[in-house]
Amino acid sequence: MATKKTRKFTDELREKSPAELDKALVEAKKELFNLRFQNATNQLDNTARIGEVKKNIARIQTVLTAKLSAEA
Repeated sequence: MATKKTRKFTDELREKSPAELDKALVEAKKELFNLRFQNATNQLDNTARIGEVKKNIARIQTVLTAKLSAEA
């Protein structure tokens, strides 16, 4: 079951345009890359953040796919 924080995040995503979702997706992927790099060099304190960002990427992709298929 979704938490309030997750529900709020997905509601915010649904309000964005496909272009804004693309931008958010690129930023999330950059963040994931940086987190992985920090983890590899033992500089990452909160390793759970990697999982959170991965899930957020999946959420963004899901909303983006739904918007694009609705437009078609």
